Amino acid sequence: MGSKKTAVALGLFDGVHLGHRAVIDAAAAQRENGLTASVFTFEPECVLRKSGGSSGFIYTKTEKEMLLLEQIGVDDIISPAFESLCGLTGEEFAEEILCRQMGAAHVCCGDDFRFGKNAACGAQELTDFGKRFGFEVEVVGAVEYGGSIVSSSRIRELLLKGEIASANELLGSAYFISAEVTDGNHIGRTIDFPTINQDFAEGQLVPRYGVYSTLTNVGGKVLPSVTNVGVKPTIEGVRRPLAETHIIGYSGDLYGKNVDVCFKSFIRPETKFGSLDELKAQIKADIQAAVNIS
Repeated sequence: MGSKKTAVALGLFDGVHLGHRAVIDAAAAQRENGLTASVFTFEPECVLRKSGGSSGFIYTKTEKEMLLLEQIGVDDIISPAFESLCGLTGEEFAEEILCRQMGAAHVCCGDDFRFGKNAACGAQELTDFGKRFGFEVEVVGAVEYGGSIVSSSRIRELLLKGEIASANELLGSAYFISAEVTDGNHIGRTIDFPTINQDFAEGQLVPRYGVYSTLTNVGGKVLPSVTNVGVKPTIEGVRRPLAETHIIGYSGDLYGKNVDVCFKSFIRPETKFGSLDELKAQIKADIQAAVNIS
């Protein structure tokens, strides 16, 4: 981090939702005092560890960093492997990581933030360590929306139900995936609806199986699209769920490229059709529905 003092936002930040943004914004506000705005977070796999494997993470490391750097605009992100720090006590974390490595002058966290070996420390302990080691601590209260506290678990529930519009409100921006386009079976081209296939990461939450109205960023140009999340039951079925997107009015080759797909609304559940002709007719209807939504 060099000699420049920093304002550090602490948190797992899975989803980078409205509550997370309040913590990050508090750190960013310290730029007025000459501090750089940094985020200290752990890799998404910590969500699996924290939940015992019962909850998938919303965003991959790459997706989370895209939000933090490109949309929110923090200056720096520290995202170590959990195993490298899990043995540190809260005091050691405050002194070694925050003070010595990050040069923290101001530290922001949510009121439910836990840290240190076995998550033994919270906001009060962080405040005490700040007094000892010379950094200010700002504890940011929970953010409410629609009468309930905004949380990653609440957003996961909405995504699993296909309630994308509601999830997007809590996220503060559209839920999206950013992944490499992989080679598929090219069935889409045979029925005049070419698609791109993208895999979800191992351990990543997969939204409700179904068809969504989406927007796809192709080389900086945002195009309307329709995305099926699921296992493609009409064709041959796949073992792992994926996102298959038809970009309306586009037929270029995107294989091997990283593409961002933003989800706007849920159109219908995934369905197994009796023939490719039935599938083709339904895709036409899905495209019209997506156009009407946009």
